[in-house]
Amino acid sequence: MDPTYRDMLADVADMYYLQDKTQSEIAETLGLSRVKIYRLLKEAREAGVVEITIHRFRARNDRLECELRERFGLADALVLDTRGLEEIETWRGIGEITARHIEARLRDNSTIAVCLGRTTYEVVRAFRPGLHNNVRVAQALGSIPFATQDMDSGTLARQLAAKLGGEVLYLPSPMIADNAEAAGVLRRQPAIERTLAAAREADLALLGIGNFDPERSSLIAAAALSPELQARLLADGAVGDIAGQMFTQEGQPHPHELGERIIGLTLEELRHIPTVVAVAMGAAKATAILGALRTGVVNVLSTDDEAASEILRMDEARSPGRRCRDNTIR
Repeated sequence: MDPTYRDMLADVADMYYLQDKTQSEIAETLGLSRVKIYRLLKEAREAGVVEITIHRFRARNDRLECELRERFGLADALVLDTRGLEEIETWRGIGEITARHIEARLRDNSTIAVCLGRTTYEVVRAFRPGLHNNVRVAQALGSIPFATQDMDSGTLARQLAAKLGGEVLYLPSPMIADNAEAAGVLRRQPAIERTLAAAREADLALLGIGNFDPERSSLIAAAALSPELQARLLADGAVGDIAGQMFTQEGQPHPHELGERIIGLTLEELRHIPTVVAVAMGAAKATAILGALRTGVVNVLSTDDEAASEILRMDEARSPGRRCRDNTIR
């Protein structure tokens, strides 16, 4: 590039970025059109005359975010850079980046459907009160008896509604009924019908992705899976669950009868919600996250760099995809 021309790009960029002049003001000063100034600013960025650095509170990996969006057709992907973070910091970091993402897009007088989970708890914990008004929160999955607050969707719904200035619609039901007939009876109860109807019409759903880790699985916590049943399900192709609904690594619903006993939204009902934000972390959950992405339910994924890398590696083996530039924001 000609040095004189490069200096002109630098002068235009200086006026715009450092002197806070508008493109119209710069155009008038230089005797050029505003469209020409826009093009010069764009060229200055592309030529490296201008370098923009964004300092986030939490570092994210934009290359992995880009590749997840491209490969799985996501509306957005949030990938936490975990270098130097302890596990608890990773949990909280994912909660914070997810909460900030939702806060920026949430509108007053809307409805959120929420499911249980440790990562979901961290997102709710990170929401800031007072930013929104009259956002209704519907519990989209029944509760686990004697669950701690991070594993109870009713508690999470109540905490989130308090921060968003709206009512909470409880699902007064266990997560899993004794049998399919009992589940049908529960779903016909007026209070349960009302909450599930609101959850189906939600503008956004916030949920976790479960696997069959004995220490973290909501299905195991609900005493729905014995070690023997867990082993059979894994051998039969189940890799994880969303809202208690199991799926295979190819994203197909798993046909086990347990799904008929879940009191909550189905995978098909979740697909009709405009924005479904799923949060999950750790390379050990990569298989479950990959299966969840292939269900077509999730359109915003929030995870960490270890899980993201493993998901992309696993899917790359099946169908190579486009690589994105490494412009990781620190």
